[in-house]
Formats: sequence, C-alpha cells, structure tokens
Amino acid sequence: MNLIDGKAISAQIKQEIAEEVANIKAAGGKTPHLAAVLVGHDGGSETYVAAKVKACEEVGFKSTLIRYEDDVTETELLACVERLNNDTDIDGFIVQLPLPKHISEDKITEAIDYRKDVDGFHPVNVGRMSLGLPCFLSATPSGIMELLKRYEIETKGKHCVILGRSNIVGKPAAVLMMQKGYPGDCTVTVCHSRTSNIKEMCLQADIIIAALGVPEFLKGDMVKEGTVVIDVGTTRVPSDKTKSGFRLAGDVAFDEVAPKCSYITPVPGGVGPMTIVSLMKNTLLAGKKVIY
Repeated sequence: MNLIDGKAISAQIKQEIAEEVANIKAAGGKTPHLAAVLVGHDGGSETYVAAKVKACEEVGFKSTLIRYEDDVTETELLACVERLNNDTDIDGFIVQLPLPKHISEDKITEAIDYRKDVDGFHPVNVGRMSLGLPCFLSATPSGIMELLKRYEIETKGKHCVILGRSNIVGKPAAVLMMQKGYPGDCTVTVCHSRTSNIKEMCLQADIIIAALGVPEFLKGDMVKEGTVVIDVGTTRVPSDKTKSGFRLAGDVAFDEVAPKCSYITPVPGGVGPMTIVSLMKNTLLAGKKVIY
C-alpha cells in the first residue's frame, strides 16, 4: 500500500508557482491577483478562505478579501460580482459557497465573468471541460488528476467508479477520467444514493473516487486487491481522542480499505491540500491570460 501525500505534492506545486510568479515580476509583469467574497461567518467557509489567502501569500499573489454579513441582499452581491468583473487589476475571483438561502447560488455563479471564474463553476467552463477545451477546471477534480499524474498511476483502460454525482466533484471528475489522454482514458461508472448495487460496482473498480460526503461509507469488503482509492470526503465526526471533540473523517473506512489498496489518499492530507493549490494554478493561468 502506497500513501498518496497531498501535502507534499501541494507544497511542490506551490514552489513551482512561486518560482514562475517571481520570474513574471522580475520581467516587469503583473502580479496575479485573486479576490475572495465571503458571506456570513460559516466556520468551514472561514477556514477555506483563510487557507486560500495564506496560499496566495506563499506563492506571491496579491489577494483581496471582501466580506458581507448574512443579511446581504442578492442585488448587493450581484453588484459586487459586477464590480469584480470590471476591475482590471483582479485576474480571478471566487464567491465562497454555500450562500444564505435567500441568495441564488446559480444566479451568482452565472453572473461571474467566466474568464475570471477560477473556481471553474461557470457553465462556460463546465461546458468547455466537457468538450476537452482549455478552461478553468473545478479545483477538487483538478487536484485529483494532478495526484494521479504525479504518482504516475496508470489510468488507461481502467475501470473508474465514482461515488457521488455532485456538480463540484462527481460529475467533473467523471468527465476528466473519461477524456482522451493522461490521466484519463478510463471506463467510468458513476454511483450515487439511488444506485442499488454499489458494492458490486465498487468490487469491479480499478480506481475508486469517493465523494459522497458519507463518513466511512466505503468498507473493506467493497474493494478488490490493488485498487487505487481517492477519498474526497471531509466530515467532522465526534471523537474522544482530540481536544476539540471532533475529527475529520473521509468517505473511506481507511483502516479496513488501505491494506487492500495499491494507492490510497488519507484524510486529512490527501485531496484537501490539492484543492487549494488547484485554485492557485487557475489564478496563475488567469493572470497570464493563456486560456481566454
């Protein structure tokens, strides 16, 4: 069993980005600038945005954080998006999800200029990804592809089972894993909460990407010997072994599944760090204007 170290790979990529940014600055070029819009005080969102701001500092980007309270109106938020769309100094920006229920996430996402959509959620970027055209890839699936590539894990002709059909992970991961090229060229099966024979599907898989958001869903008896397992899940569950009283649990029952795997990602320290660094990669591309 080989442990896939997302922390080490993300640190390596950050160093590569920092070197490129230093070269851009030395040549008199513009420093890439990422803006983040944070609504309310959701604990998870606060943590994610803080990590993104810190990552910007580490790679030499300029960053701006714009805060709103939970009672911000949809009209006010749309006006903010429009300002960021028109700000020539901002290369890319994100509106951190989830948003309060009175605001349409779809409306906000579609209002973002797709050329600044470094989260990769805009329909134009999703459509271009589906066609295999240059675009900003959604951060978590992009991070998964990078891990497979950097560990030189064979994907050609393999059966990849994806657990979960979300727009953020499951669907884009399925598209990327079936694309021509590497990593890709897989036969892909997408399973979800309505799939009746998930165990049988998983036992046929050479690669499993678990993104259901159900702690320790994937058990040892659902995985064949030599499978590659990518665990996207991060759910806080009670624990009497930590000071906080909680621990992060993945979608994989790690102790049961790991002994059977050829490669597996841990939680934490696997896919999570790659999500942040994928956003940095998209921001660098936005700053260089190499896609659009």
